[in-house]
Amino acid sequence: MSTAAPQTPPAQLRERRPSPVDKLDPAFEPTTPEKEESTLNKLAGVHNIQPTFEPSDRHIPDNYVSYTISKQKYLPPVTWKTLLSNIQWISFLALTITPAVAVYGIFTTSWNTKTAIWSVIYYFITGLGITAGYHRLWAHRAYNASVPLQFALSLAGAGAVEGSIKWWSRGHRAHHRYTDTKLDPYSAHEGFWHAHVGWMLIKPRGKIGVADVSDLSRNKVVRWQHKNYVPLIFLMGFIVPTAVAGLGWGDWWGGFFFAGAARLVFVHHSTFCVNSLAHWLGEQPFDNKHTPRDHFITALCTVGEGYHNFHHQFPMDFRNAIKWYQYDPTKWFIWTMSQFKLASHLKRFPDNEIKKGQYTMKLQELQEQAAHLEWPKSSNDLPVISWDDFKAESKERALVAVHGFIHDCSSFIEDHPGGAHLIKRAIGTDATTAFFGGVYDHSNAAHNMLAMMRVGILDGGMEVEHLKKRPASVASSVSSSPISSAASSASASSVDIQSLADQDEDDRLHQTQLNSQGPAPKAPFGQPQAMIADRWTLSVPPSEKWRIVQAVPEIRPGLLGRTHSLEKITKADSRGETAELIGEKA
Repeated sequence: MSTAAPQTPPAQLRERRPSPVDKLDPAFEPTTPEKEESTLNKLAGVHNIQPTFEPSDRHIPDNYVSYTISKQKYLPPVTWKTLLSNIQWISFLALTITPAVAVYGIFTTSWNTKTAIWSVIYYFITGLGITAGYHRLWAHRAYNASVPLQFALSLAGAGAVEGSIKWWSRGHRAHHRYTDTKLDPYSAHEGFWHAHVGWMLIKPRGKIGVADVSDLSRNKVVRWQHKNYVPLIFLMGFIVPTAVAGLGWGDWWGGFFFAGAARLVFVHHSTFCVNSLAHWLGEQPFDNKHTPRDHFITALCTVGEGYHNFHHQFPMDFRNAIKWYQYDPTKWFIWTMSQFKLASHLKRFPDNEIKKGQYTMKLQELQEQAAHLEWPKSSNDLPVISWDDFKAESKERALVAVHGFIHDCSSFIEDHPGGAHLIKRAIGTDATTAFFGGVYDHSNAAHNMLAMMRVGILDGGMEVEHLKKRPASVASSVSSSPISSAASSASASSVDIQSLADQDEDDRLHQTQLNSQGPAPKAPFGQPQAMIADRWTLSVPPSEKWRIVQAVPEIRPGLLGRTHSLEKITKADSRGETAELIGEKA
């Protein structure tokens, strides 16, 4: 009896399996697609959402961005002759008629304090519908919300009149995935005003990048709002704010003009600032690969969405502001809802990873500063001088040995804060102990300044005590010393070395040794006891020790050299790397 081979289920059945994310969503409901569409939706070109388990980006290739940009056909630039045919009239009318109505109301409607307060309150209600609902809940899934809270946020978001949840989230996910590229629906590289409103007023020149919103198609609240979006924008955008002011204190026209139209203008441009101002004003403390920035002013304008550099680095975090004093009412709203058990699973990016981003940017900033500083010569670029040659040469120049390096202190003797005599008595000697705390424990500035006076390296480094026991050979040729040729200006020294001969040589050397070692010296007469030398390197000043020198290839090429700009032409473009990547260059 033959056994039939098992049939492979079709792709549609293989994909129709709820994921753990679906089960966590209280509004999860993969119902049968709704076939009937309302008349208003048909007139507005809005089609019902069809639930699916098939991700929109399931089959895109790895080189999707470069391939799509190179193959996509872009519309020609807009000119004055083609302007009218390129206007997106629905967005254009919404963004022009509403401010006109608000301005008319300002000049025709009397002031009412209660209406003004209600307008501000409703501004925050509808603003939170976008920031806490559209943005952090549905676009980024930064937390879970109960069904009642989801319905409330969907209604508040509809009052902002910025599109349905599904449409808004799809565009925002594309913005995060393709930031600053041609596939970004509101790329900051296209200009401030394009990112602010231009992308809605003029037809896009090309298609935006694909972004998956299949999870939203399985959310009953999202589907409900999308199906009833057109009547909801009139209800929540104008009828509710007008009715509250009219029924509450009899100011019907004030409710319409101020809580309705004027409030809507402020909500619109508050949200638009996230796409424009947040990519233009402020700092980049976490990453500067893309344009998003952090600034307090932007946070004030956007109900807490102003710390945009953090948000683009950690988009799934329910916070925008991570410090207690930073303005982020959306964060506190979500946290408050969690205390009332209306929100749960508030996501936070690991603090350790956040600090890594800050650390990386601080390193880059320090390297940029270091590029403009003058650094001492490396030990690889200095001549190696014997002890005998050093002693002989020090009779002509003010040379002092400190921790294995030979320094020409001629130009600094008279400016020494401790007095010229301390340097004069150290000429021709090893003053390591005196410099490192025997006479004075010198500061970072002293270490850095001394390093700039390097002219050679003492042969043997610190381990030259056996050489110091025999006197320096008078026959040692000073002229043949590498240190002589390293500085032709020795005769111009500001110190008269010969004047030191007037001093009692034995007393000077004895005092030097006594100050550094005490009454029972272990080093040869006249020499300070050398410190224990580092086995591997010579001593370097603190600034040079911590200097950032790139020794291995970068994990992200160009990170440390990236500039803070919004220029359209990048270094990769100018060098032809981008063209070669997308196949335009042979």
